[in-house]
Amino acid sequence: MSTASIAIPNHVDRRSILGLCWILYGIFRLALGIWLILFTPTATVMFGALLNRVANPFPLLFAFHFFYTGAIVLSAVAGVFGLIAGSMLFTGNKSAPLPAILAALASVSNLPVGTALGIYTLVVFLH
Repeated sequence: MSTASIAIPNHVDRRSILGLCWILYGIFRLALGIWLILFTPTATVMFGALLNRVANPFPLLFAFHFFYTGAIVLSAVAGVFGLIAGSMLFTGNKSAPLPAILAALASVSNLPVGTALGIYTLVVFLH
């Protein structure tokens, strides 16, 4: 087997693979956001059970709802940006780097997959 028969993927193939990864990740994050919405009552009861010895639990419960809503919004934003960036990268759109960078910044806080995919995307497009 000669080295000439080995196909080296070009830049367009790498972008389409990265686009497919972003599409799958976007679907995962949207599903996670829906899952968080569906389990909001359960999470509230579980956190509220921890506050039975606190003198005034309402500010802490308000803070819990604030951060829980933030997690839902972050998941939805990362999912939508991931789907947009993935579809633009997969089709080879020339303006794909901007949504890909936005998706990477929105997903870098989600360990381990979001961090790896986000850092790789930032390295590819900010290099």
